[in-house]
Amino acid sequence: MPTTDIALHEATRYRYLSYAMSVITARALPDVRDGLKPVQRRVLFAMFHNLRLYPDGRYRKSAAVVGEVMAKYHPHGDSSIYDAMVRMSQPFSLLHPLVDGQGNFGSMDGDSAAAMRYTEAKLTPLSMEILSEIRQKTVHWRPNYDGQHSEPVVLPAQLPNLLINGAEGIAVGMSTRIPPHNLREVIDACVALIDTPTLTALDLAKKVKAPDFPTGGLILNSKSDIREMYARGNGVIRMRGTWELEKDGRRYSAVITSIPYGLNKASLVEKIGDLIGKKKIPQLVDIRDESTDEVRVVVDLKIASGRSPETEMEHAMAYLCRYTPLQSTFPMNITCLVPTDNPEVSEPLKATLYDVIRYWLDFRLQTVIKRFNYELGKLKDRIHTLEAFAKAFDVLDEIIALIRASEGRSDAKEQIMDRFKFDEDQTDSILDLKLYRLAKLEINAIEEELKERREAAEKIEGILSSNQNVWNIVKEELLELRKLYGKKRQTKIGGEEAQTSLADESAYIIDEKSYVIVTENGWIKRQGRFSNISKIRIKENDNILAIAKASTKNTMAYFTNKGTVYVQRIADIPSTTGYGDPLQKYFGFSDGEKLIGAIAIDPLSLPEIPESVPIEDQEHTPPYGIAITKGGRVVRFSIIAQKDVTNKSGRRYMKLNGKNDAVLAVYPAIGNEWVSLYTKQTRALCFPVSEITLVRGAGKGVIAIKMDKGDIVAGFKLVNDVKSGLQVETARGRELIIHPKKYGGSRAAKGSKILQRGTLSDWTRPMLRLDKMFTHTKEQTESSSEEGSSTSAAEPIIQRKSTSDVVERSSEEIGTSTDETLFPNVDNTDSEASSAESSENTDKPKQRKRPKIVVRANYPDQNQLKLFK
Repeated sequence: MPTTDIALHEATRYRYLSYAMSVITARALPDVRDGLKPVQRRVLFAMFHNLRLYPDGRYRKSAAVVGEVMAKYHPHGDSSIYDAMVRMSQPFSLLHPLVDGQGNFGSMDGDSAAAMRYTEAKLTPLSMEILSEIRQKTVHWRPNYDGQHSEPVVLPAQLPNLLINGAEGIAVGMSTRIPPHNLREVIDACVALIDTPTLTALDLAKKVKAPDFPTGGLILNSKSDIREMYARGNGVIRMRGTWELEKDGRRYSAVITSIPYGLNKASLVEKIGDLIGKKKIPQLVDIRDESTDEVRVVVDLKIASGRSPETEMEHAMAYLCRYTPLQSTFPMNITCLVPTDNPEVSEPLKATLYDVIRYWLDFRLQTVIKRFNYELGKLKDRIHTLEAFAKAFDVLDEIIALIRASEGRSDAKEQIMDRFKFDEDQTDSILDLKLYRLAKLEINAIEEELKERREAAEKIEGILSSNQNVWNIVKEELLELRKLYGKKRQTKIGGEEAQTSLADESAYIIDEKSYVIVTENGWIKRQGRFSNISKIRIKENDNILAIAKASTKNTMAYFTNKGTVYVQRIADIPSTTGYGDPLQKYFGFSDGEKLIGAIAIDPLSLPEIPESVPIEDQEHTPPYGIAITKGGRVVRFSIIAQKDVTNKSGRRYMKLNGKNDAVLAVYPAIGNEWVSLYTKQTRALCFPVSEITLVRGAGKGVIAIKMDKGDIVAGFKLVNDVKSGLQVETARGRELIIHPKKYGGSRAAKGSKILQRGTLSDWTRPMLRLDKMFTHTKEQTESSSEEGSSTSAAEPIIQRKSTSDVVERSSEEIGTSTDETLFPNVDNTDSEASSAESSENTDKPKQRKRPKIVVRANYPDQNQLKLFK
């Protein structure tokens, strides 16, 4: 056999396209005319044509059906055939099942059907409407896969099954997902288009209001949104289950009566049970699945004091709609096969509602015309025969004499045809006439039948004389089917106003006070109490970055060196005395991204703002977050503005100035502190926090200190008085404190040189004790015991006082207090300036006298709490 060389890429392209078209046209996509995929069409045809499993007949084993289909029509495995057959029998998958199954054909809980050797099936009455006209030469036929049998290209469906039962399929490069629709609405749209052919998809969408799912539920899209989707041919249907309040004695329950289409009910019940077990929904206490043929999932309610059962139910169901599949979506994509000039070839089309109905109506018109032509042909054949009978009775004796004198049938046939001018068919009918038909009464019956047949033929010819007459017949038959099979809509259309919303998500969180521990390597956990810091369990070679006390109703913000903040609810932090969870479990860190700060956005770990601190922006109020990068840029932003929970990607709080830049740390501030910092080249500067520009979004910030080329900021700290500051150590072990009294200046200055020779030790990021950080009075400082003391860290060390308890101190008095309350693990003992320290910077302005400030120890009060509502 001769061979031909062909390039590999050309052969691959050709064969892949052939495979793709085969999947598209012969497996995955439904035909717009009968709404069936090939495997479904072959199953129904085999049950009708080969096995004759009619609705009024007996059931037959599913294995017999699958075997018949696989042997003669569908060249694929038995599982795909049986799966298609099972789906066509499930009332929760199809609005109008096409197969009447007996036995276990699956359930809404995800149970699979029993093996095909156990189940039985036959056709439903509606499927007969799709198949009944197939013997009237209404559709084209083609050979089966081995050429031994014939199968129909499509079935002569009397209903637009594609819209009524929908379809799902995945082909190569395209897919389809068509929802089921109410039969009455679809037929109304068909009739409307017959009456007014100029209607558009938007007009037809007034008849087909929305999908109608067999599982019921509620559609949340607006009417205009649904119409636009039908005009485009795709869109997302938002749907949710329905529920009602039920009272049994003193107990109230929410009963889920329907669920979204395609949802596994058992998975939904399990998900709700997990949420109840984890106490995520305080309004719910138990769940039971009492479903039979109808959905009935009972959720017991816990009614809080002063709340109505209706309110508690709506809050609980709103939470379930947000965090379970009780509210889900159905991506609609009306892609189907439409006919071409070649009756055996179809092509894919992304269709609108108008396209689907128009193609089906045109197909139905041609089907009815072919049916009438078939009936007319049969009538004419019968009239032709009856006319021969009527004529033969007039010369009956002569015909009998010819037959008796003939040599046989063929001789008699030739003599009768020659003598009376009958054609061959008429002569055969006369010769086949039974003797009892020669009675006198039979001629009257023949003449009566001849008259009826001629009238019927004339009627059909009148119908076929114009398309309008045929359209009238199509319309009448559709209305009759509407009356026979139409059902009330099961899915309600609620519109956007029916959507549930969580007005206050904190209502679903049990209010608990706990300590949040965050480590430098990004491990997080919360504990109810701890005796001392050394007893907190952390991984080896890890250190605690921050400890905060907060309510589970508030949030925790994690700041990274890349300028990204990740915020989560404290209730979502694992409660454990173990290591906790890595932060990367909840958020997606990029390469090289590290945690450099953590702040609890909660009144228990944030300061009350003194009246002396001005409010620059009512939407970006203090307390502030202060962040400085290695490149010497600083930002000031509102911590309260960061309280909203983020997704896994987080959000920006600062933009870096180049790839090599990174944020050193983020500290909380009232707004009246000083920034104390030093650089790698041993320059130091202190400036007021108030000089930092407040940013409303993520920005690069402003210059903190001017540095020479190659220099970077090595460390920084926030201090509350002019004699406290960042503690550094020289190479010889001498400790220095960078405090505002000596190194104070303006932001963006060059600062003072600390050492003329030598370097400073590496800066260690301090641990933030946010639960103690803002205790400023002497009384409170003295009451703060060492970590090994008998005082339990679970109890607040700050003795909160009445709202009138305000302590006023001058700047000098503030300077005498230690800074241990800010960063307890840093030794802030002041030391004398050495001879190695540089002379005063000539650029440094004169030290400004700070005004008196008011520091409140009585937080949180009602005004502060408003920031977190």
